[in-house]
Amino acid sequence: MGISADGERWLRRFQPAPAGGPRLLLFPHAGGSASFFVPLAKALAPVADVLAVQYPGRQDRRLEAAHTAIAPLADEIAEVVGALDDDRPLAFFGHSLGAVVAFEVTRRLAAAQRPGPAVLVVSGRRAPSTLREESYHRLPEAAFIAELGSLGGTDPRILAEPELLELIVPPTRADYQAIETYEPGPDAVLDIPVVALIGDTDSRVTTAEAERWREHTSASFELRHFTGGHFYLVDQQPAVVDTLTGVLATLPAPHPAS
Repeated sequence: MGISADGERWLRRFQPAPAGGPRLLLFPHAGGSASFFVPLAKALAPVADVLAVQYPGRQDRRLEAAHTAIAPLADEIAEVVGALDDDRPLAFFGHSLGAVVAFEVTRRLAAAQRPGPAVLVVSGRRAPSTLREESYHRLPEAAFIAELGSLGGTDPRILAEPELLELIVPPTRADYQAIETYEPGPDAVLDIPVVALIGDTDSRVTTAEAERWREHTSASFELRHFTGGHFYLVDQQPAVVDTLTGVLATLPAPHPAS
């Protein structure tokens, strides 16, 4: 299976893994959980072992404190990913906050000389070197909830239920604090290809801001646009699946079993 007992707290497999082929690790957005990726995982299951990261503070990990900084979250995930016990070729896909978490996990694996992704796909997020002064995490409750609704990634019925809001607002606010206080180091450059995906009407990332991911890799870079806003990947899932399938097809073949 390739996942330790401790790793099962962090990594969720929603579909059986194929006997061969690559592995794709999915990193959710702010406030998001592993289950957000169930449709994507099912669609990609024939071609890859798809695992989704479950951050602390949500769903079955709701009693754990959510991280308010990127670094400790990336540290913990890197430990889990570095302990995977097989040699499937690996790719990372992160959406929004998840793009930065995936980027930082990749950096940690490289620094520790552990096997890491052969390609990083970043979605709906401007490059780390492109900073905006944002402090949504400091908004009063009503304004913060309105912010969540404006992005379109949360079911409006959830935002109308006080009991559900008590569960989702604290970890989401923590996630916002983590991403809004994140600052990459001056050496934040990978040596693997980076593919950036953005919605063409996403107010949170412009083409110019996404293009600057090019500065964070010494390998190849590609930017692709999709129709839609910040959560374009929901409505454009078939196109995203096609894109990720193509990316996975570029990975090296697994080593033959001994």
